[in-house]
Amino acid sequence: MNFKSNNRNSNSNHTAPHSTNAAQHSNHQQTTTQQIIAENVKHLIEQLEQGKSEALTAYLTAMARFHNYSFGNILSIAHHRPDATHVAGIRTWNELGRFVKKGQKGIPILAPMIGTKHQRDEQPVEQNDKPKPLLIGFRVVYVFDIAQTEGKELPEPATVSGEVGTHHDRLFEFVHQQGIELEYNERIAPAQGVSYGGKIVLLPGQTKAEEFSTLVHELAHEMLHKAERRTLTTKTVRETEAESIAFIVGRAVGLNTGSASADYISLYHGNAELLTESLAVIQQASATILDALFAEEAESLAKAS
Repeated sequence: MNFKSNNRNSNSNHTAPHSTNAAQHSNHQQTTTQQIIAENVKHLIEQLEQGKSEALTAYLTAMARFHNYSFGNILSIAHHRPDATHVAGIRTWNELGRFVKKGQKGIPILAPMIGTKHQRDEQPVEQNDKPKPLLIGFRVVYVFDIAQTEGKELPEPATVSGEVGTHHDRLFEFVHQQGIELEYNERIAPAQGVSYGGKIVLLPGQTKAEEFSTLVHELAHEMLHKAERRTLTTKTVRETEAESIAFIVGRAVGLNTGSASADYISLYHGNAELLTESLAVIQQASATILDALFAEEAESLAKAS
């Protein structure tokens, strides 16, 4: 599993060890990431068993806010600071004119370590040739939420305020790009949407916000539940995953999408492995959709920088 970080202080230059040591190091790093994920999922289950269903909502909200982060890092942010909205490393905050308040504890995440590797049997290279960067592992770094900092006010980002805006059309375009047929039919009532495997039918007459949320829900079924995985999950788990993805994507574009079915997540019966799998596929699918919806904004930011 790849772990990404938006922390600009995450990279560290190292020289990679020999192949045997590198393999051992990689296995150790994989074990570390698995342990971190397991610890955070255990914490979530404990919260749910205590009747604190808002814990799941906090995790899903974190997925909406930090969809560019890895699954493991999202879990860590949601665990250590459920109300986080914008996180960054100390250096990044300082560059923005903000400073971490005294006594604040950082949020641990995993950041990539980038180094270089030279093979013994490589031919000599020209003096001006630079070694290729290589991912050699991960290390724990600390980020801080904006609420843990003080200083210069940040510019307000554009918000949707309950309206899906251009994201409505972008979602429809993304569905078309996936080769999924889309049509409207009153006969599916009272259902607002139905997924048939390669085809989604929507109930006409919905508001744009309702239609957006319904389409994301049915798209989630198309992405996750129309193949082998359908036989490995129950209907309730599939509906929970689809509704969770609709919650994450809706929150990310500014919709008020309710509790994301947090109350019946208890049907996982404390099964950490199943819950981990569900959270992972929820994060991956929602990130794929959000990447498509925000592609133009990302491209504009890249050009500006």
